[in-house]
This record gives sequence, C-alpha cells and structure tokens, in this order.
Amino acid sequence: MYAAVTLVILVCLTATTHADHHQPCHSPNMTGFMSAVKIKGEMRAFGAFTYDSMGKKLRFRSNESNFVNASLSLDLLMFFEEGVFYEIDSKNQTCEKKALQCTIHPLQIPDDARFLATVNSGNPSIEGEGLKINAWVGSMPFTKGRAGFYSMSVTMGCLPVFTMYLDETTVMFSLLDVENEIKDPDLLVVPSFCQGLPVEETPEGTVNSFLNEFM
Repeated sequence: MYAAVTLVILVCLTATTHADHHQPCHSPNMTGFMSAVKIKGEMRAFGAFTYDSMGKKLRFRSNESNFVNASLSLDLLMFFEEGVFYEIDSKNQTCEKKALQCTIHPLQIPDDARFLATVNSGNPSIEGEGLKINAWVGSMPFTKGRAGFYSMSVTMGCLPVFTMYLDETTVMFSLLDVENEIKDPDLLVVPSFCQGLPVEETPEGTVNSFLNEFM
C-alpha cells in the first residue's frame, strides 16, 4: 500500500494539464460494498452502500458486515443536496442529525476535479485481465480549516474503483461488487424514529463530511 500511495503522489506531482478537454463524469446509481482503510493498514470500516446519483443521497452501513474486523460501526444517511446527514442507531432507534460543511465523497467526482491520465490496470491485452481507468485529483477542506488532497480512479463507465484522501490521516476507499441500480430505495428514506429532529449545532472548527466520519 505504501508503494501505491507513493506512486499516486508522484503522478500527481508530475502530471500536466495536457487533457484539459476532459470533464468529470457523473456516477450512475449504485449498490455495492465499500471499504475504508488507513494508510498504515487499519481497516476503518467495511459495509454495504446504496447511492442515488440523481438525488445525491448515500446510505452506508458498516455494522452489518461481520466477516471483516473493522474499527468503526457506522450507519450514515447522507443528503448532499440538502446539506444534512443522519448518524443512525437502528438497534436503539436513535439518530443524530447534523449539517454537512463538505459534500465531497468517494462515489462522485467533484465538478472542479482535474484530469490526470487514462491508465491500464493489469494486462489489457488479455480479455478479463485488464481495466482501463481515468485518474482525477483535487483539493478539499478537512478539519480545522486545513487543506487536503484527493485522488480518484474511475472506470470508463464512471464507476469509482478507489479513492484516496491525504491529510494528516490518509484513508483509501475501495468499492466491490458494484451494481448499477438501487436495490432497496427504502434505505434512502429517513427512518420514522429520525424524522422531525433538529439539526445539531456544529462545534467551531469542525468540518462535518462523509469522509471525516472515517478519520
């Protein structure tokens, strides 16, 4: 993993804007599994996700995946268009509703991302052994006003493969078994026991985002 991080950083530092004509694509609706791993190898979370690309809604549940030893148990329902999200505890039927200060997440390329290059992963000359991906980079705010950096790799059909966020803490998100559909739309609906909650006050210096839940 250290080698992968070094390669990404070197590519980002040496790349030029030779392909300015590229525009960020928009991911389709998706259902699948997502992992979040810290650079030192700590598995932060692994779980199922559902993403509504048009409605800009995301549900991620790591507390239902038992075969991976992850350090976080999360159930997040994000409404990026509305700028709010819910931390859900279905067992105790409780919720916290919070404001989103940063709407960047690993399932969508930001509109201001910069295109780096198209590369082949694996062996493209053998059927089933290669994958062509587009690499994008950009900057984003993290906690306490610091600037962070991200690198996203997506397929030619705009399915994210992995995304890396580098700050004082580096986290890589990877997607598995992705299907281009919303299998259970009810997962993107606010649970009845969460409805009507006020938005909690955000402490000064805090940047609420999907990413910071994993830091």
